[in-house]
Amino acid sequence: MRLDAPLPRPRRNIFCIGKNYRAHAHEFTASGLDSSARNADEAIPDHPIVFSKVPESVIGPGEPIVLPGALSEAIDYEAELAVVIGKPGRAIRASRALEHVCGYTIINDVTARDLQQRHRQWLIAKSLDTFAPMGPVLVGADAFDPADVPIRCWVNGELRQEASTRDLIFDVPTLIETISAGITLRPGDMIATGTPAGVGIGFSPPRYLKRGDVVRIEIGGIGVLENPVH
Repeated sequence: MRLDAPLPRPRRNIFCIGKNYRAHAHEFTASGLDSSARNADEAIPDHPIVFSKVPESVIGPGEPIVLPGALSEAIDYEAELAVVIGKPGRAIRASRALEHVCGYTIINDVTARDLQQRHRQWLIAKSLDTFAPMGPVLVGADAFDPADVPIRCWVNGELRQEASTRDLIFDVPTLIETISAGITLRPGDMIATGTPAGVGIGFSPPRYLKRGDVVRIEIGGIGVLENPVH
């Protein structure tokens, strides 16, 4: 039996956070694709960088990440903790932010790096069909502490990413406070909290996904999200 994504079609675009782990911020700036920083001194953001992915990019565990052919030849993986809002709110203070969370899951923020560079923004590059694998389950907020959990990603059994959410530049309460300052968050809204170092663009030469690969992401307390690449 194959599990579906916990939120097969989010009610609106997924809120995503860029450059939210220090080591990844530096590797991304060094890649030359970072329009938010000119050099290493500017790599670490002063405020959360927020962008989005369209709901139609979501797929579930075991479903294939489909390479888009000639449209892009630079498809990357990004292991991330995702936060799902359960209680609506606007201008939510960080000290009360976790009261608005109903649960947590895993998301792979798949990205077409060449499209990211071409368009100088991130929505198109991150919203292609099948570019948001999600799952395997939604763990209730009362059973999960997002402050310090391990996050790992393997490609074909090779460990590529390994970190802890304690390394986040902006933690979950801060992200909720930032986004909700002027936007009402509603039940079912999702926040992808950013990816650690070790993505394909960080290698020299880059190590992008190819047909036949398998991406496996594990977050402590949630489980494993695994998807083949077709």
